[in-house]
Amino acid sequence: MNAAHLNTPVGVLGVIEQDGAITQLVWDGWTEGELTPVLQDALDQLTAYFAGRLDRFDLPLAPKGTEFQQQVYAAMSAIPRGETRTYGEIAAELGVPAQPVGQACGSNPIPVIIPCHRVVGTGHLGGFSGDGGVETKVKLLQAEGAYSLLL
Repeated sequence: MNAAHLNTPVGVLGVIEQDGAITQLVWDGWTEGELTPVLQDALDQLTAYFAGRLDRFDLPLAPKGTEFQQQVYAAMSAIPRGETRTYGEIAAELGVPAQPVGQACGSNPIPVIIPCHRVVGTGHLGGFSGDGGVETKVKLLQAEGAYSLLL
């Protein structure tokens, strides 16, 4: 397992790579092992994302999770920058209740890159499992221009 970190507007983010794919993103990350090409690409893409120059990440990802969680991660990854979907909308798309979708969002091991911050409740922001909780979610949405939801 290799890791690298990056200072960002939402804190120090650590990116973890294993077997050629990103497996985790953590706050207050550490650097361990070699800086692989995949990790360098992830740092470059995160830098571009926070500078507003990247709309969609293009990285090899291998998040751990059940088959259902993988479906939710895929649905979250399809949400364009600056847009949001509700837990209910994703639930309807997958043919399941909204509560398990919220739980899957909360278990996302690669936040920001798999954009769980773009999933909100009906009439409220919902939660965010990253450091800083909902305040970090608001910062990410503001940086993406999702202002109408925040007014």
